[in-house]
Amino acid sequence: MLKARNLDAGYGALKVIKGLSLHVLPGEIVAIIGANGAGKSTLLGSLAGLVRPSAGLVTLRGEDITGARPERILASGCSLVPEGRKLFAPLTVRENLELGGYAIRRRYGGHLGRRESEADMESVYELFPRLREREGQLAGTLSGGEQQMLAIGRSLMSRPELMMLDEPSMGLAPLVIKTIFSAIVSLSSRGKTILVVEQNAKAILKIASRGYVMETGSLVLEGTGEELLSNRDVQRAYLGKEYGSIADEREGP
Repeated sequence: MLKARNLDAGYGALKVIKGLSLHVLPGEIVAIIGANGAGKSTLLGSLAGLVRPSAGLVTLRGEDITGARPERILASGCSLVPEGRKLFAPLTVRENLELGGYAIRRRYGGHLGRRESEADMESVYELFPRLREREGQLAGTLSGGEQQMLAIGRSLMSRPELMMLDEPSMGLAPLVIKTIFSAIVSLSSRGKTILVVEQNAKAILKIASRGYVMETGSLVLEGTGEELLSNRDVQRAYLGKEYGSIADEREGP
């Protein structure tokens, strides 16, 4: 589905991503974990067209999208749910969703009818019933969890094959995080391919097909979600001392 090879990217003279290579297969949930400042958001930005790579190759379903404009990448079936949600705060839930469907209407030359748009919105409401209840409410007045649901829903309105999510659990309460991660699993079961940058390493690795560990602009470790959860270095660095102690007790002397 998505491949990056020897990717370099950054901001002016500052190189953040250095010779990075990764792949995401159709139907996978792939996690990227790492400390703050590792370059995770810059990586997603370079894949989504928001940050122009200075070297390397990015392909989506075999099509070269290296350095392509964000609207072209979105029209090709790859959407980004950005860190911080970036909603249109003065607009309602419904209006935000309608704007999310703008790209798909352009892709089909305006022939996507109102019935199809309503069906897409209904699918979002089925995934997040709370949004149906808040349909006429301004996005800026929603709770943090509701805003994250809306950001994901807005992304879904473009009918992406690949969804990239940047820190979807940031600032959310544990019960809301559970709802968001359940939605990610549900989307995967419906055939969506998902690439997630996430600070909550334990939660995302539990549902991920595979994961990468990122440090200072490079990927230093790769494995299945289960393999990374059981890796001692990952436990110490990203899962906390308590998690490592529990794992030690289970293994025994």
